[in-house]
Amino acid sequence: MAKFNRSRVTGALSAVRSRSTPTGSTHEGAPGYERDAKSELFLLAVSNMVGEQTFYEGADERDDRFRTLVGRVALDDPDWTARLIGWLRGEAGMRSAAVVAAAEAVRARLVERRSGGNRRMIDAALQRADEPGELLAYWLGRYGRALPQPVKRGVADAARRLYGERSLIKHDTGNVRFGDVIELTHPRPRTPKQGDLFRFAIDRRHGRDRDIPASLSTLRARAELVALPVRERRALLDRPDAERVLADAGMTWESLAGWIQGPLTAAFWERIIPSMGYFALLRNLRNFDKAGVSDEVAAQVAERLADPEQVVRSKVLPMRFLAAYRAAASLRWAWALERALNASLVHVPALPGRTLVLVDRSGSMSMRLSARSELTSADAAAVFGAALAQRAEDADLVQFGTDYAKVPFRRRESVLKVVERFRDMGGTNTARAVRANYRRHDRVVIVTDEQAWWGQDGEEPTRHVPPHVPVYTWNLGGYQYGHGPSGTGTRHVFGGLSDAAFSMIPLIEAGRNADWPF
Repeated sequence: MAKFNRSRVTGALSAVRSRSTPTGSTHEGAPGYERDAKSELFLLAVSNMVGEQTFYEGADERDDRFRTLVGRVALDDPDWTARLIGWLRGEAGMRSAAVVAAAEAVRARLVERRSGGNRRMIDAALQRADEPGELLAYWLGRYGRALPQPVKRGVADAARRLYGERSLIKHDTGNVRFGDVIELTHPRPRTPKQGDLFRFAIDRRHGRDRDIPASLSTLRARAELVALPVRERRALLDRPDAERVLADAGMTWESLAGWIQGPLTAAFWERIIPSMGYFALLRNLRNFDKAGVSDEVAAQVAERLADPEQVVRSKVLPMRFLAAYRAAASLRWAWALERALNASLVHVPALPGRTLVLVDRSGSMSMRLSARSELTSADAAAVFGAALAQRAEDADLVQFGTDYAKVPFRRRESVLKVVERFRDMGGTNTARAVRANYRRHDRVVIVTDEQAWWGQDGEEPTRHVPPHVPVYTWNLGGYQYGHGPSGTGTRHVFGGLSDAAFSMIPLIEAGRNADWPF
């Protein structure tokens, strides 16, 4: 074996950068490394559910920090901010964070009389038909009824792009309805048919009786179904043309459930399943079992769930498959969910050599990702840590908190099964876990919220790894201070709830800079 002519990781630049020495402290008192504004904003944005309390920050405190950072960066670099907003809503799937970021970026720029690009920021955040109303509701609630022109025009651009018959059926809800958006922003219709839709949405918002225009065939078909007596509705499901009739009327499973006004039987689900979207299927596996959906139909659902192309197109985050696995009553979904999870982790690289993967299982990781979710940051960390270890050539997988423990696994074993072996472990003694488990590995990956504990072992955790060995911290918390330096050499921080961050590791180890993912 060559003694001198060996490749070494000399280090490359990465996007998330901090000071090289501590200037503050983590929430547990360990030395804290302050990041530049873009880095802090990025890590907060990809973990911020907006209006949600985390272990160390109240919802108001966290949201205030987010708004302040957005405003500051939008003034310094509007192009970077616009790209962040578009990526945040699209690839990262962070709907609320993107809406708030767009509104606050434009607000900060207008206060300072900055023009150019503001309209584009608003439009970039809006990719689903309920989001123009969502952004206006946020703006009106926070800044009053005066709508600046860039906000009006950006929302109008999105309304023209997103508003159609089916989106009206599905998303015309909330305090700010389609008709409100149209009246407040005056979008110019793209076609005569969309003009008919805009006028109908306004009339519907104001409760004015009006015949549905002939051009709006889907809405007319839906009105016919709604007019059908309740006692006759279930019989429609037994008709041979039921699937076509329901599709022509734009009936989603949610609207059909309300329309039936009765128990959701196997016949109900089997008629609507072919028209259901990917995420809707994933959410309803337990309901399919409860209703007694046939094995034949279940097999069709499983095939769709496991299809890698549909997984990628759906942009469902990996943790959703864990949630579905836990919720499903039947094991007939397990293999499909495992395959779907693997497809959602397509960016996790097969790292060569020896890798130490440390997964934070401390109390601060036990908070739910949102009030509506049963999943926690600890769940996300376990999924990503297990997947990385599974794909690596040779990996040690360790969970840590106050103490640490190895997590056994086999190559090609189900990630969902490996995740079941993780447990809660108390505090965040990251330094002890690194020092006790590092054994001449080629790299170290720490999946954590970075709120390291200050105590007997509370020094900077990455100092226990030789300077020439890369340490990658995957941040799932988005707090202000990190547990170590990042951005240059062999110390790097990534963030987010998807697998995309892992793709930067091979770039850095090849000596190439790993820039922002947008």
